[in-house]
Amino acid sequence: MRAYFGRRYMLSASHRLHADALTAEENRAAYGKCNNPHGHGHNYVIEVLVGGPVDAETGMVVDMGALDAVVRSGVMDRFDHANLNLDPLFVHQVPTTENLCKAVFGLLKDALPAGVLEYVRIEETENNFFKCDRAS
Repeated sequence: MRAYFGRRYMLSASHRLHADALTAEENRAAYGKCNNPHGHGHNYVIEVLVGGPVDAETGMVVDMGALDAVVRSGVMDRFDHANLNLDPLFVHQVPTTENLCKAVFGLLKDALPAGVLEYVRIEETENNFFKCDRAS
């Protein structure tokens, strides 16, 4: 039987949505106020869901402390209170939350202490959320 363990993490980061390949007018049309030259920030909520068999000895899919350590070192230490535009992952792509979600999934998928990364879901605002899963 497969079981799932989910955990939420919160981080604050800023970004400016701007594509160098677009003109100033095209950037304003595509990104609106998110194209502000000074950037803007979000208090992101990142959900991580891990699936797998329940360990017979521990009764867990993944140890919460070990998962927290992986997320802290791979995601939180890197992105919390950072300007996403300055991160090497976003040098050649716009740091949209879609791209942030893909990046977080990529950073975590092979680093888990146990189980399989089922999905990463990021809430950017109370109205906007993004999700990447292993099926995509």
